[in-house]
Amino acid sequence: MSSTETSPKELLLQAAIVHVPFDGWSQATFDAAVTDTGIERAVANSICPRGAVDLALMYHVQGDAEMVARLQSADLEDMRFRDRIAAAVRYRLEAVEDKETVRRGTALFALPAYAADGAKAIWGTADAIWNALGDTSEDVNWYTKRATLSGVYSSTILYWLGDDSENHADTWAFLDRRIDDVMQIEKLKAQVRDSPVLSKLMAGPNWLLGHIKAPQKASGVGLPGRWDPR
Repeated sequence: MSSTETSPKELLLQAAIVHVPFDGWSQATFDAAVTDTGIERAVANSICPRGAVDLALMYHVQGDAEMVARLQSADLEDMRFRDRIAAAVRYRLEAVEDKETVRRGTALFALPAYAADGAKAIWGTADAIWNALGDTSEDVNWYTKRATLSGVYSSTILYWLGDDSENHADTWAFLDRRIDDVMQIEKLKAQVRDSPVLSKLMAGPNWLLGHIKAPQKASGVGLPGRWDPR
């Protein structure tokens, strides 16, 4: 298959998106996509063992890729870092052509059977944003940055889904408030580090957290992070 040829899974996703607003990311949508594309059922089942769930995850990953491409082409040089993060989240939401596809996806990944997939997708978005913005953290901050941004992103999505303001102005204001809240936490952490008393109280926990390393530094262990005994 050439690099420009559309894969069977991409064809299924393109066909499924038409049906998602009506049937959600469901078996009915997957069956309709198989029929519309003419792809053999055995082939479709082999590339999407969980049917529309796999297509929903692919749709999310494609949105992340569009966001990263826009970040890489945007001029962010004169922006404060918190504004770069806000821009990234905004770009991610603006990558969505039909809000109903996300609404249906939110309903799907709220189900207990797929909640872990949804959480992983949100984490993946946060990771893509930090990587695109040049994050070089190698310790526990690698995790806290992504966990915090995952919370900001997921809460912003829920607000955005119910937002009918012009050009989603209310959503962007909500996003700015959430990021401001995070920045307050970072200021508090800096105050603790600079305090002669509080820094001593946190010496033990900080020593413990200092041994946690980012996953990209874990060589061959296959885990999301590692403990460094040194």
